[in-house]
Amino acid sequence: MVLLRHLLGDVLRRLRQRQGRTLREVSADARVSLGYLSEVERGQKEASSELLSSICGALGVPLSQVLREVSDQLALAELQEAALLGDAVTSDPVPAQDLGIEPVPDRVPQVADMVGV
Repeated sequence: MVLLRHLLGDVLRRLRQRQGRTLREVSADARVSLGYLSEVERGQKEASSELLSSICGALGVPLSQVLREVSDQLALAELQEAALLGDAVTSDPVPAQDLGIEPVPDRVPQVADMVGV
């Protein structure tokens, strides 16, 4: 089972590292202790929405982008788990419609699409 806090920590760490920033820099900008930010990145602590907002602000990244990346990673992990369990239980996958899952669009709408820009 994949834990959401692990995926969130991985995404936050990758974003920080892509910017070439240290934990110390981001923790100072986010006004979060260095140790706590480190624990969040390692998936050892669950971050509150206020803390996530502060970290995203320090990284200059919208919270929605972080959550989208986490969602994408979670979907992949679920598919991998389902494939592993499906091989052991049955070879016939359950259609998405039977699970009440909406089909994924070919292209995810962007904010500009929604506001008519």
